[in-house]
Amino acid sequence: MSTNLIAIGPRRSAWRPAALRAAAVAMAATLAAYGSAIWIEHRAHLHVDIVITAVAVALTLARVQLGADLPDRAVGAVVLAASAAGASEVSSLIQRHQVLGDAAFTVAVAASIWIRRYGQRATRVGTVLVVPFVTLLVTQAQGGPPHPASYDLWSALVAAVAAFWVAVFQLGAGAFGLPEQRRRLASVPVSPAPTASPPAKRRIPASTRMACQMAVALAAAFAVGHGLFHEHWPWAVLTAFIVCSGARGRADVLHKGLLRAAGAAIGTVVATAVAGAFPPADRWSVVVIFAVLALASWLRELSYAWWAGSVTAALSLLYGYFGQSSGPLLRTRLEAILAGAALGIAASWFVLPLRTRDVLKRRVADSLAALSDFLGAPLGAPKDEHCDDQHEELRLRRDRFLHTVTLVEQIAKPLRAQRLLKLGTDHADVVDALHDCVEPVATLADALSKSSPDARQAWQPLHHAVAGNIVAVRRAIGRRPGPPYQQAVADTRTAAGTRTPAAAALSALDTALAVVNAAYAGPRES
Repeated sequence: MSTNLIAIGPRRSAWRPAALRAAAVAMAATLAAYGSAIWIEHRAHLHVDIVITAVAVALTLARVQLGADLPDRAVGAVVLAASAAGASEVSSLIQRHQVLGDAAFTVAVAASIWIRRYGQRATRVGTVLVVPFVTLLVTQAQGGPPHPASYDLWSALVAAVAAFWVAVFQLGAGAFGLPEQRRRLASVPVSPAPTASPPAKRRIPASTRMACQMAVALAAAFAVGHGLFHEHWPWAVLTAFIVCSGARGRADVLHKGLLRAAGAAIGTVVATAVAGAFPPADRWSVVVIFAVLALASWLRELSYAWWAGSVTAALSLLYGYFGQSSGPLLRTRLEAILAGAALGIAASWFVLPLRTRDVLKRRVADSLAALSDFLGAPLGAPKDEHCDDQHEELRLRRDRFLHTVTLVEQIAKPLRAQRLLKLGTDHADVVDALHDCVEPVATLADALSKSSPDARQAWQPLHHAVAGNIVAVRRAIGRRPGPPYQQAVADTRTAAGTRTPAAAALSALDTALAVVNAAYAGPRES
C-alpha cells in the first residue's frame, strides 16, 4: 500500500503510531536544523531570526516532503533557498518602505497558491516557496534594522541546511523500515470519467480563486494590522494567512477559521501564563517551545485547533524569551488574532468563493473513477509470465483509489459538523460511504491477486454488476443519461453456506455505492 496514505483508517489519525513516528522524525530533523543554525549564527555573527527560519523551515518541510522522492527534494531545496533569499529581502523592504514591502509579500504568497494550477509538483513547490515568507511574519515582530544584502545569502544557506536535515532523517527513517517515510504514490491519472460533461463556460480555476482570496485577506490584514495594532501587526497577518491557507470551500474555511481562531486564542492565553514563569533568555523556555512544537506536529491531523493553538503558544513563548512582556500584550494579541481570522473568513466567503459541495462532487467523481479502474485491472493466470506485472498494476490501482479517498477525507470535517448540527446529512454520508470502501477494496485486491481463474469466475457476475453500478453512479453525478443504479443481487457462497470474502467485499462496495447514488441521483441539485 502507498506509504503516504496515513490519513486512511481511523478518523482520529493523530493517535495512530504512524502519526507519532512521523512527528518524532520531524522533530529530530528540526532539532538538527536548530543546532546547525545556532552554529552558523555564532560563526557569522548573524541575527537570531536565522535560527527561527531554520526551525520553521524544517518543521514545515517535514510535513510537505513526507514520502517525497529525491527529484522532489532537490527541486524543493533549490526553490526553498531562492525563496529564503527573497523573503529576507522583502523583510528589509517592509522596514524601509512599508507599503511596497506589504505588496511584495502579498504578491509572493498569492503566487505560491496560483501556481498550483500546473499540477502536483507545482503545488509542492508553492508550498515550499511560501515557508520563508510565513517565517518572515515571526521574525518581523522582533524588530531590528534592515538586513544587509549579504544576509539574503545566509538565509538561503540556512534554508538549504534545514532541507538537508529533513531529507537525511526522513530518508533514513524510510530505509530503517518506517513505511510512512517511504516514497509517496506517484500521481498517475485514472481513466477519464464517462459521465463528465464539458462545461458550458470556462470556469476560473480553484487555484486562481484561492490566490485571489489570499491576496485580499493579506492586503486587508496588513491595512488593519498597521492601522490598529501598530508594531504588533504580524499577529493579524499571520492569522489571516493561516485561516485562508488550504481552504477547500466556504464550509471548510469557516470550519477551519473558527477552529484556528479558537485554538490560537486559547494557545496565546495559556502561553502568556506559562511565559511569565521564565525570565528573558531562559534556556528552559526554549525547551518548552520545542515541546509545544512537537505537540503541534503530532496533533495537527486531529484538529486544526491543536495546530493553531500550539503554534501561537510557541510564538508567545518565543517573544517572552526575547523580553516582550506577555501580560500587557495579551489583549492586543487576541484582538489581532480575531481580526485576522474574520478577514480571512470574509475573503474566502465573498471573493470568488468555492462551494464545498462542488469540491466534494469533483473529488467523489475522481474517487469513483479510480474505483472503476481498480475493478477493471487486468489479471492473468497464476503461472502467467505477466502475472507479477499484472498484480503490481492491481496494487497501483488500489493505491490510487486510496489516495482519492484521502482527498475526500480532507473536506470531511465541516460536512460532519453540519450533520452533527442537523444542517444536512447527504454530503457527510457520501464521505463516510467512500471511507467504508477502503477495507473492501483491500480485501478484494488480496482476493484478486491470489485466487485462481476458476474461483474468480464464481463471483464474476457480482463483479460485473458492481462495476456497472459505479458507471451508473458516475452518470448520476455528471447528470448524464444512461441506465440507473440497480442494487447488485448476485451472491456467491461456499459449500458450507458462507459468503466468500471477495463476494462480501463486492457487496459492501455496492452498499456504499447506493449511499452515493442516493445523494446525487434525482432532479435536485447536489
